[in-house]
Amino acid sequence: MIDRRLAQHIDVLLLLLVVAIVSMGITTVYSATYAQAQNQMSPLVWRQALWAAAGAVMMFALLLFDYRKLERHAYVIYLGILALLILVPVIGIDGGGSRRWIRFGFFALQPSELAKLGLIIALARFFHRDAARESYGLKELVVPVALCAVPAVLTLVQPDLGSAAVMGLIFASVVLIAGLRLRVIGVLVLAGAIGVFVAGQSLWSHLKPYQQKRILTFLNPEADPLGSGYHLIQSKIAVGSGMFWGKGFLHGTQNKLQFLPEQHTDFIFSVFAEEWGFVGCATLALLYAMLILRGLQIVSRAKDRFGALLAFGVVSMIFWQAFVNMSMTTGLLPVVGITLPFFSYGGSSMIALLLGVGLVLNVSMRRFTF
Repeated sequence: MIDRRLAQHIDVLLLLLVVAIVSMGITTVYSATYAQAQNQMSPLVWRQALWAAAGAVMMFALLLFDYRKLERHAYVIYLGILALLILVPVIGIDGGGSRRWIRFGFFALQPSELAKLGLIIALARFFHRDAARESYGLKELVVPVALCAVPAVLTLVQPDLGSAAVMGLIFASVVLIAGLRLRVIGVLVLAGAIGVFVAGQSLWSHLKPYQQKRILTFLNPEADPLGSGYHLIQSKIAVGSGMFWGKGFLHGTQNKLQFLPEQHTDFIFSVFAEEWGFVGCATLALLYAMLILRGLQIVSRAKDRFGALLAFGVVSMIFWQAFVNMSMTTGLLPVVGITLPFFSYGGSSMIALLLGVGLVLNVSMRRFTF
């Protein structure tokens, strides 16, 4: 049981923000999958609600344990998730041209979603144990780079470029907050620019054909409007046609006429934008911004370095996924298959994100313990 004094310090505002976004997401999944001709609701809505409920139960169960105990088991958790990633090519199931899931009875688990949390816990443990160091150079980053590279490469093999990219963004965010010398940042940026320029041709040849098309489509979607550019063009039309007030719930034509791809997953923001317009999008963006700012406030008030890094890693994961998804559906970034957190359909993503929120709540309510 949770100590009554601890329960009084649960961050209610953070919970309410998550509940609001999850509720809006389930409603949009309903709209995106609604069969208007048959006047019936898709079973995917019930599944999403069930996963949200299961994730909430796990989130509150996580509050029973002191987050500081995770530190001594951080690498065990990390290795366990790596084992799941290794099993994906062996016993995983195919879907959408990739192999990313492992079937456990009625539930298909996507280990790459849990890998993001595993990476955050491992990085928090490493930088907490090395707290005596005020800043880090290239030599000190060998271990954290390896911690990120292994799951990222295993995820790329599936292939899942989006999840691998999020891992890289989480790594960069945590390293920056842990303390990275400005000189090292400059060297890394310069080395990255040179590497992209020199090895660009070689890297391009190793990309999958659909990944090459996504990049070319981002640069010029109108070059192939009925082929590789079709999805992005339709997404931008949906977002734009919502105008200021939107077309109304269940009245989005791009969605109902099946012009939008992956309406309930990658492009769910386009469905929402068409129905609720600029006002709805601004409201959703504001909710995410409040969630991120509240999370950062918890980071600043954390009792110890491990808790601060843990909470910051989760906040950065939510931020980058929301930012990249909204940007790719509006044509500001290439389509890389990143879902909108708490919003897009997906059991593994919902559970992993709610577990992450559980970690942030855990850090918040235990800042008063000694």
